[in-house]
Amino acid sequence: MCGRYYIENTTARELGQVVRQLTRGKGRDPGCMLERMEAGDVCPGREALVLRAEGGNLVWGWQRWGFSGFLDRKLVINARCESVMEKPLFRDSIRYRRVVIPAAGFYEWNAGREKSSFYRKDAPVLFLAGLGRWQEDGEHFVILTTGANESMKPVHDRMPLVLDQEEVLEWMLEDAGTKRLLKKTPCLLERKTDYEQICLF
Repeated sequence: MCGRYYIENTTARELGQVVRQLTRGKGRDPGCMLERMEAGDVCPGREALVLRAEGGNLVWGWQRWGFSGFLDRKLVINARCESVMEKPLFRDSIRYRRVVIPAAGFYEWNAGREKSSFYRKDAPVLFLAGLGRWQEDGEHFVILTTGANESMKPVHDRMPLVLDQEEVLEWMLEDAGTKRLLKKTPCLLERKTDYEQICLF
């Protein structure tokens, strides 16, 4: 499950540097797009910056978080890695519209509704695997989730599919690597928990 992530003041600057290293001539300079990125929480239904493939290159674009549901009209914000290849809602997206969502970290709540934030201590940006889709009002995305790793299990049994920096190009541009990455176990993450900090005082 991933229902909210966040951007920090330094994320845009760090992301620009990382993306220039990643693309190495296979992308466009993200400058003006990154200038629009604001620090704060990103919630379902909001527009956010995503990285997508276009003609063999990587490009930035603004997409809205969540696919429109068909029966209950609720937003679908996540897709499960285990079933995404078979679900009609995601079938075309996983083949042709894979995206990457940059974040400083994300939040998760345990059964007691206590919030924790997760981030990488060794990198300023998390790369979350996602899928894009055209709808009547523009482009939308969902975030892929997989089974929790050991750093996530104390809080929740699901987590976003976090890509390593060297896997971003493979996810975006190489169809053959899609199935392998859908089965990967994300790296261990650092956890900061609000209620544990409060207990200290």
